[in-house]
Amino acid sequence: MYTLKSKLRDLYRHPVGYDVINKILLQAGLSKGLVENPVIGALPLTFLKRIAGKKLGDGFFDALLALLNQSNDSLDKESFNDKKITPTWWKEAVFYQIYPRSFMDGNGDGVGDLPGIISKLDYLKELGVDALWLSPIYDSPGDDNGYDIRDYQKIDPQFGTMEDFDLLLKELHVRNMRLVMDLVVNHTSDEHRWFQEALKSSESAYRDYYFLRKEPNNWTSFFSGSAWNHYPEKNLWGLHLFSKKQMDLNWENPNLKQDIYQMIRWWLEKGVDGFRLDVINYISKSNGLPDGDSFIGNLMGFTGIEHYFYGPRLHEHLQEMQNEAFTPYQAFSVGETPGIGMKMGKLLTDDSRGELNMMFSFDHLETSGHARFDQYEYDLNYYKSYIMDWMENYADTSWMSLFYDNHDNPRMLSKIDHTLTHRQVLAKMLAMIQMTLKGTPFLYQGQELGMINKDFHEISDFRDVESINKYKELCEKMPEEKAFLRILAGSRDHARTPMQWSAKPGCGFSESVPWIGSDGDELVCNAENQMQDSESVLSFYRELLALRKKTPALIYGEIRFTHKKRKDVLVYTRLLEGETYLIICNLSKKEQKLPGNVPVEEMLVSLESLSEQKGFSEETEFSNERKGLVLCNYPGKTLKQLRAYEGRIYRI
Repeated sequence: MYTLKSKLRDLYRHPVGYDVINKILLQAGLSKGLVENPVIGALPLTFLKRIAGKKLGDGFFDALLALLNQSNDSLDKESFNDKKITPTWWKEAVFYQIYPRSFMDGNGDGVGDLPGIISKLDYLKELGVDALWLSPIYDSPGDDNGYDIRDYQKIDPQFGTMEDFDLLLKELHVRNMRLVMDLVVNHTSDEHRWFQEALKSSESAYRDYYFLRKEPNNWTSFFSGSAWNHYPEKNLWGLHLFSKKQMDLNWENPNLKQDIYQMIRWWLEKGVDGFRLDVINYISKSNGLPDGDSFIGNLMGFTGIEHYFYGPRLHEHLQEMQNEAFTPYQAFSVGETPGIGMKMGKLLTDDSRGELNMMFSFDHLETSGHARFDQYEYDLNYYKSYIMDWMENYADTSWMSLFYDNHDNPRMLSKIDHTLTHRQVLAKMLAMIQMTLKGTPFLYQGQELGMINKDFHEISDFRDVESINKYKELCEKMPEEKAFLRILAGSRDHARTPMQWSAKPGCGFSESVPWIGSDGDELVCNAENQMQDSESVLSFYRELLALRKKTPALIYGEIRFTHKKRKDVLVYTRLLEGETYLIICNLSKKEQKLPGNVPVEEMLVSLESLSEQKGFSEETEFSNERKGLVLCNYPGKTLKQLRAYEGRIYRI
């Protein structure tokens, strides 16, 4: 039992305490070394309350202790760290996320669809993709572009028919590729039959499928404003953590869960290979839906989040869903888990737990002290520290997802290099890191081309409900010009513009006007041109995916980092059964001296000592046979210095 007398180090050893404290430090721009300090770690929680209680408030400490005490799970080394990796297809695969509205328009109406996806399967196969993840294609009013589902077992007409879906699945399997669908079961559309029936009568069997109550609490929505809709004709309030048309489901209702499991089994019977589970860690809410703490709300940006981001029955719900629906079909699962860090992530994904195969953690997408709508330049040294921590401390019985881009975030290239001076080499270096770290890579459409953020000019250019609502909210606090720049920095629409297939009007995506505009970048960045250019970003991705596929050391090999404290340089090796690969990357736009004395026995000499012994100059080309240079993101000769964002892979 944790109390105010518990020491900070004891709280930090608990998986929930570790992740929560690290999240607070990240938001505050502070180092976790602060808590790891033995003097500070020995202090009781009462000390922290005494010095920061006025700022944090009593509710913060109550919420933290409640989270710690609701979980009896521990992370003892014997259970998690001493087991070997179990090889599976999804650890070896490269996934590719498709946002169907924006990938390829097959019928010329300006909206992407299933026939369009089918027409590009050979492109994806040649790229080296093993599995597709489709954002929702279910019947939907489209308030949140498909994440508000009206009918789980019907294809939205804008994307095609169930016959189109069956053909897509068949064509994928013929190519030895797999299909993962988006599973949205934290909420449904308010137009779903269940919700319509729930509103009709208090006697309805569906009334308890949702959170309908006489009075709202103080929770706020991720899409701005209160998290509650008022239905005056029924004198009821309904909970929606996202848009006003996305009503949260009550997972405490056993009949609801059985309906969900039946739906999942229906898709798996069709041959679907697995699911990505949307905000799946939100499905368990604290009993009674108590008010959220104001400090935590201000810190995280959303009031009430401590009552559902890691709810009291989350593990129970996930284990039941796995047993009832996933395990009988050996289906794959990856959960979107906002707010979940490394330690809680182990509890959700460890092989022995029977919950999720993998999860998406998002702490690497913004540097310390920053949030998505902040205007700043991303420092890759933060990513270096983040990835070293996870690679070294995330157990082999948990498997990491590796990604930069997705449908909910701006493009990583634009975050790192605002001027885009080094667009191509940076795109290639990021790809090199992603394909050689330990975990499963998830590409997002257009990433393989080096697509960037869009140059939107006014708020009417945006289509995303989150961006539009946030703009209105910000305009109440600041001038419209400043509010627009905030939206421009963080809008999800940057990743939702049409896939740039060619330089033709409509980006080669559609013969009609696309549902969302582009900005002319397709003239300099498109798949058609890059397929004919051996030095393009697309060609580099193809090489990398082919290398990973034929190299077990880059999948299951041990990972070791060197030069950990050296700024702007990332150095690591992958080792398996006598085969070793060395990866060296310059994380900055400035030239960097090659790291000397790389501590790997198989290396005969370091690159620097080679220059001294062989009369090496900056124009000397390394012999691939002698040094085993496998891949570099610059064409031609390798030099003594690492050029801006240069990455190299050596086989030792």
